[in-house]
Amino acid sequence: MANNRIGKIINIQRFTIHDGPGIRTEIFLKGCPLHCIWCSNPESRHPYSEVGVNRDSCIGNELCGKCRDVCIQGALMFSGDKIAGIDREKCTNCFACAKVCVNDTLKIFGTDLTVDQLMKIIRADRKYYDQSGGGVTFSGGDPLIQWEFVRDVLAQCKRLNINTCVESELFCKREILDEIIPYTDLFISDIKHMDSGQHRQITNVGNEIILGNLQHLVSKNMPLVLRIPIVTGYNDSEENIRKTGEFIQNELHNRIIQLQLLPFRPLGEDKYESLGISYPMTGTPSNRDLYTDQLTRIAEELQKYGVPAVPGAMKLSEKMRV
Repeated sequence: MANNRIGKIINIQRFTIHDGPGIRTEIFLKGCPLHCIWCSNPESRHPYSEVGVNRDSCIGNELCGKCRDVCIQGALMFSGDKIAGIDREKCTNCFACAKVCVNDTLKIFGTDLTVDQLMKIIRADRKYYDQSGGGVTFSGGDPLIQWEFVRDVLAQCKRLNINTCVESELFCKREILDEIIPYTDLFISDIKHMDSGQHRQITNVGNEIILGNLQHLVSKNMPLVLRIPIVTGYNDSEENIRKTGEFIQNELHNRIIQLQLLPFRPLGEDKYESLGISYPMTGTPSNRDLYTDQLTRIAEELQKYGVPAVPGAMKLSEKMRV
């Protein structure tokens, strides 16, 4: 029977190797309940499609002007002859401007695919999964914003014996997580900060639901990889690292595959600009050598609690299990 449930997809990356074992197809879904200040994918924040503007590629109204002609809301803003942005208060996301743009100056973030359409894409890479022990990873945004769609795709993958991974912030109702668990081989999630107040300041939500869902996954014996994006001045204090180690040791009983410490990199600034959003991390240190020493030091500190912490994103083996 055809499954026409629709999901809103930002991107599909094939042949990825870091978000789960083996060679994978990674599906990025739109919508995220967290608004992390260091997010490198602002186009994933909202659950609806929206238009981004790449001003540098505009050839101008004299040579084109098609977008100006079709925007009946008058939402397009121009600097001289070329488009400079979009008045988001006026824009109704009808996408008429993007549909007539001749060179991707106006790009739609968010494409609708049915479960069956996505499964056709996934099945095309089946031989790579079989040869490498890989599979499919659902990311975002946060895929659990579109949990019914994701559940249906996961279920079809499991019927085909395709390995599945869900990369989620886990800021969701327990009932939603329980809908996803039966069809998922691996979860990947973050611990942004152990103090809920600080967590709210940097992500817009507290951490109680997230930490509770991490405990729930461990109680269900679900394979789990944790990540911490280490950002200088935000979550790298000795107190926060100590509390993180104590939580993983005492509440998760160190029953995780790995804790990956990831360095902050100032990515996605162009996408912020395209959406008319100010980039919040301007000036934040991102020196790679600094982070290499810092991540190694933090990993060694967490290892004192028995936590399997590693500096950087390590490739996962198909046979890695808790």
